[in-house]
Amino acid sequence: MAWLLVVVAGLLETGFAVCLKLSHGFTRLWPTVAFACFALGSFGLLTLALKKLDVGPAYAVWTGIGAAGTAIYGMIFLGDLVSTLKLVSISLVILGVIGLQLSGSAH
Repeated sequence: MAWLLVVVAGLLETGFAVCLKLSHGFTRLWPTVAFACFALGSFGLLTLALKKLDVGPAYAVWTGIGAAGTAIYGMIFLGDLVSTLKLVSISLVILGVIGLQLSGSAH
């Protein structure tokens, strides 16, 4: 259950990163509100998960999901550059997240 919280928190991290861009420096109301909601949800779920998980693997998985998810979202919806190197790098991040998740131990 704790790893599920980390995964959902990572997905929410993607949301807050995208909303941060869309807020244009917190000058647009609704993306700013969405950013705050995603950020609070993400940090809240990560905090709950850390009661049961080691901080290193959990934080790395959370960050990896957020980074890969944000990069993928940017390429699909925001017109970010798509390149072979970028796709390979995202794949390596995802593989690292899977490896860290598998290596993480619950208390």
